[in-house]
Amino acid sequence: MANLEQAPSRTMPNLLHVLPAFADEDGLRLNTIVELNSNTINKYELITETGHLKLDRVGYSSLAYPFAYGCIPRTWDEDGDPLDIEIVNVTEPLIPGSIVEARIIGIMTFDDGGEVDDKVIAVLADDKRLDHIISFEQLGDHWLKETQYYWEHYKDLKKPGSCSVNGFYGPKKAVEIIKECESRYLSEIEPRLVD
Repeated sequence: MANLEQAPSRTMPNLLHVLPAFADEDGLRLNTIVELNSNTINKYELITETGHLKLDRVGYSSLAYPFAYGCIPRTWDEDGDPLDIEIVNVTEPLIPGSIVEARIIGIMTFDDGGEVDDKVIAVLADDKRLDHIISFEQLGDHWLKETQYYWEHYKDLKKPGSCSVNGFYGPKKAVEIIKECESRYLSEIEPRLVD
């Protein structure tokens, strides 16, 4: 995992622009850069230009993230950021800024104040406790309700009613959206990279 096919460098490469999105496409495994863990209201985001984490904001309410959260390298969603990923059923806190392989189990399509801001749903690929989970549907009805509630209400004290979950879909739809975000990255971001 995270073996880069390039010579060592005196300057650290920005993994957002070096790692491929898929660690193993057939196995539905994604490279993921961890931004934050569950049970926090602090929102950290990767700085696109440097690859460092920055505190983007402190949440406006007491609603804490109910899952670990990060982004997928070499993808670009319609909201002008790398494609987001929520990693569910994490047993031990992950280290923000670390790279994990996450296995796709679905995707949530999401509208955030008029912008498309979809969220891949995944589990840690290397956690044997989760090998049996192949679809978000196995997480149960309450997980769906909790996740939808979180995303539709986390900005209520700032911009009430500005967010809406449009649906939950399986891994096939997730791969389609990831591929679209990879293509958008290649056309919009790749040409702007400097050596």
